[in-house]
Amino acid sequence: MRKGLLGRIVTWAALALAAITSSALPAAAEKRVALVVGNSAYKNITPLDNPSKDAALMAETLSALGFTLVGGRAQLDLDKGAMDGAVQSFGRQVQGADVALFFYAGHGVQVAGSNYLVPVGANPTREADVDFQMTDVNLVLRQMQGSGTRLNLVILDACRNNPFGARGLRASDGGLAQMRAPEGTLISYATQPGNVAQDGMDGHSPYTKALATTIKQSGLDIFQTFNQVGLAVKRATSGAQQPWVSSSPIDGTFYFVPPAAQGTGPQVAAVAQPATGLRPDPDRAPLKDPALLSELSDRLYELNFDPETPDGRSDLTRAITKLQEKIAMAPTGEATEGLLMRMRKMDDLKPWGSIVYGPDNDKWGMSWNHASRRAAVADARGNCGSAKCPIELSFYGGRCGAFAISDKSWSLVARDTVQRAKEVALDECNKAGKSCRIIGAVCADGSGR
Repeated sequence: MRKGLLGRIVTWAALALAAITSSALPAAAEKRVALVVGNSAYKNITPLDNPSKDAALMAETLSALGFTLVGGRAQLDLDKGAMDGAVQSFGRQVQGADVALFFYAGHGVQVAGSNYLVPVGANPTREADVDFQMTDVNLVLRQMQGSGTRLNLVILDACRNNPFGARGLRASDGGLAQMRAPEGTLISYATQPGNVAQDGMDGHSPYTKALATTIKQSGLDIFQTFNQVGLAVKRATSGAQQPWVSSSPIDGTFYFVPPAAQGTGPQVAAVAQPATGLRPDPDRAPLKDPALLSELSDRLYELNFDPETPDGRSDLTRAITKLQEKIAMAPTGEATEGLLMRMRKMDDLKPWGSIVYGPDNDKWGMSWNHASRRAAVADARGNCGSAKCPIELSFYGGRCGAFAISDKSWSLVARDTVQRAKEVALDECNKAGKSCRIIGAVCADGSGR
């Protein structure tokens, strides 16, 4: 009797351990298939430095995340026949898969509103050559349709300058055209439709570098992932390149890496996750724990979305709405688990700078190169001595601030350059009819003083 009970206990323990192990690795139950293509060695147009390296990086990253790669590795420097063959093989292998992913780095053009990927041997001299010498992106989408996949991802780091603009392809416009995403599909462009992306100067394009880093982070759903990639690229290129996403409704939530097991202390509540990695939307799960709400409020402050009004009252809904608008979420004003998870994963905004002013006593202070907004404000207010300087202008990253004043008016302004900040501050201050002067200006990193 006791021996049988002990056996059952051991069995239950083994089953529990197996359950814990399988829940930590949900991707193992998920069939993920990826085709990764990188074209650099063009024969008839300007070669590109980084697409083959970008493709190799993505292939390595995706393989480590449980994706089966078509051909077993990145497919590099493909001519038209090899590209068509790889896409056809991809279409066969994604049948019955849970997730299908296509990644392409290289030249890409739009002709008559359609997007084409450029094989290394392409040499068109007229628009009619395009269908025979290039690969239509719609061909890739058709291979995914009807495959039974839950999620299809098409990732195009292919919006570099049109290499055929001076060779008779008059119908070619800059960048790629926006495509309508079929059901269950997300299409990510390295930059906005019609714009041109950068090839990169350090071995990888800004987009692929950000993507390969971001998809390894645990707990980011598919929309959080590409939002973070967009923010990283925008900052890395000083706003010159802004990735773009086109998506149809997607059922459930997909993670490249599922959320890690939560430790002690206040945490976003864990939600039961099916073996496929798709789970209910955390953006609809309200935050109720006071500790989590306090954390949300603190993070809003650090992101320059004050939850307090100038008179000291809390207005969390207003601050959340402004943040949601900034990161392209529906501006509901609701504090949710998904919003807090997004904020936890946001890139570090440092360095921070701040200019503070006390109109009642004409004291002011300025600081720069701090790791947080709180530190920057505290340092700037330290220059006010015992006086209070309640007016605050804080800025981060590549932003700059300027302080203009006269005996009748003043203005605090932040802009992308210190010269522009000074100009606008003077314009605003001079509206009172008095001649103003700049008494303080600095960029967040300390330059421009």
